[in-house]
Amino acid sequence: MYRFKRIAVKIGSNVLTHKDGTLDTERMSQLVNQMAELHKAGVEIVLISSGAVASGRSILKLEKEPDPVSARQIFSSIGQARLINLYYELFSKHGIFCGQVLTTKEALSTRNHYLNQKNCITQLLQHKVVPILNENDTISLTELMFTDNDELSGMVATMMNVEALIILSNIDGIYTGNPSDPDAKVIGEVEAGVNIEKYILSSKSSFGRGGMLTKTNIARKVAAEGIEVIIANGKRDNILTSLLSEGSDTLCTRFLPTGRELSSVKKWIAHSESFSKGTITIDDNARKALLSENATSLLFIGITAVGGEFCKGDIITIKDSQGKDIAIGKAQYDSDKMSQSIGKKGLRPAVRCDYLWIINN
Repeated sequence: MYRFKRIAVKIGSNVLTHKDGTLDTERMSQLVNQMAELHKAGVEIVLISSGAVASGRSILKLEKEPDPVSARQIFSSIGQARLINLYYELFSKHGIFCGQVLTTKEALSTRNHYLNQKNCITQLLQHKVVPILNENDTISLTELMFTDNDELSGMVATMMNVEALIILSNIDGIYTGNPSDPDAKVIGEVEAGVNIEKYILSSKSSFGRGGMLTKTNIARKVAAEGIEVIIANGKRDNILTSLLSEGSDTLCTRFLPTGRELSSVKKWIAHSESFSKGTITIDDNARKALLSENATSLLFIGITAVGGEFCKGDIITIKDSQGKDIAIGKAQYDSDKMSQSIGKKGLRPAVRCDYLWIINN
């Protein structure tokens, strides 16, 4: 009946709120009704929901708003409680339980924490519970926050081996121009390597932190990992059920998967670019080897410089001689040992190929 058996659904703040920022409970109810229908048809759903900060801001009126970080902590604390309670009530009407999973970028930056969160979500799905994820803004520091829940949804989608990631925004997809231009059309499909960035506006959404450029970057990365990504309008009635129906022609933008299969470790590293604790600069020969079609580990003989302080097992960024980021990987040594071994032969790899991800390759 439906095309996929396991999906991740990301609902943006602009879908869940009215123009004045108040929570759109009717829209929430309609979306939950659709997810309940999918759930009862055997589709496993991992929900990534924004809206906590917008919800809190709409109900708590402060005489004098504090600094941005404190304001975000206050509004998210109040708004998240209201948001999850509403979800709980709405799913309960269908006899479905939902569970709250709050996370932070820092909590996903280590392999053990990443696997622990994966296990939690797996257990919820096995017990027919709908996991609802959101960033824990009450404790997230600005410099350690996800760009937005689009970034979080991309990591969660690959973590949970979903077949499709559906990103619901307040427009129908990616247009060939400004969405307000009557001549602009929605791009139906995006294949790997096709340049559509020229069509994308850099502006951000009214109540969220991200924009269409962020969504596109995340969509490309997730599609490159073998997962179909769909950007669609969450304000449209029956959007989820229609998108998943066989032969659907629902207006949206689909990023076609490449069919590339990755190990669990590779998936974690692919989404760990922002966790980097240091840098390694390599020469042109090493760059050529890493970018070849053959899986290649990074040897010390090709390293020309080491930057930052990091420990064994930390994520590091690999740069070419021009300073361009070309890969990220898991360090096999700490920064001191790396610095002492620059240019040496006969040593074990600085970064093994199993723990290496080539950026935009």
